[in-house]
Amino acid sequence: MIPSGFVARVVPGALCVSLMLAGCGADTTLIQGDCATVHGSDICTWGESVGGAVTSFGATIPIGVIANAPAEMEMAWPPVASARIPLPEAVQTATGVQVLTVFWEPHGHPPGPYLTPHFDFHFYGISMAELDAIDCLDVSKPAQLAAGYEMPDVSIPELGDLIGLCVPAMGMHSLPSAEMNASELFAKTMVVGYYQTRPIFIEPMITAQTMLGRQSFTVDVPTVPGWPTTGQYPSSFEAVYDSTAESYRFVFSGLAGLGTR
Repeated sequence: MIPSGFVARVVPGALCVSLMLAGCGADTTLIQGDCATVHGSDICTWGESVGGAVTSFGATIPIGVIANAPAEMEMAWPPVASARIPLPEAVQTATGVQVLTVFWEPHGHPPGPYLTPHFDFHFYGISMAELDAIDCLDVSKPAQLAAGYEMPDVSIPELGDLIGLCVPAMGMHSLPSAEMNASELFAKTMVVGYYQTRPIFIEPMITAQTMLGRQSFTVDVPTVPGWPTTGQYPSSFEAVYDSTAESYRFVFSGLAGLGTR
């Protein structure tokens, strides 16, 4: 059901829903992307625009995705994504962010602060074909990371050394130094991913416990040296919980060219 005050129209490749904001003359359009079923619930990508310009993008994550996540999973290497979901074409054009991948880590993963059940939500600035081509044979690291971040080499039994915490079909991972050196387990963070020295994803990495708290929260988005300057990069991220829909809206906003910051 479409609430009163909304005007819906179908256009090729997307469902657009416009909300006319009384008294301010603004017309915000929701551009619906694709959906994929994870643990019995649908995760959907979307973007928002005003006057034809994309102002935010993200995904809707039903609480059922978290509540129904299995406590155990068969070990696979490389890990298999629970979903790979394209962003709407308008978002891809405006930001360069092309695809969301979702991973459930029932036991977490090294380093130590991340050994707790959590979800990885990778928002990639590369295509699925480029993503599939990542084999981690290239161990080149970027010359510069985001401020306050480091890129660890991690040794995992039976797998060996993961240089730059590189995972095939995923990429290298850089993490906040303060978390890496903390004694307590993390709750939520923003990971920045790379391959062949260039940044390729930003990733809200969030524990199941945090999301089951059913409370809205924010995560800092770092400025990433070397991120393509041709698209609009977000300056903020918020997970907005909707108690009626029992879902989170992951919202990247504050879009601007990196050269303007």
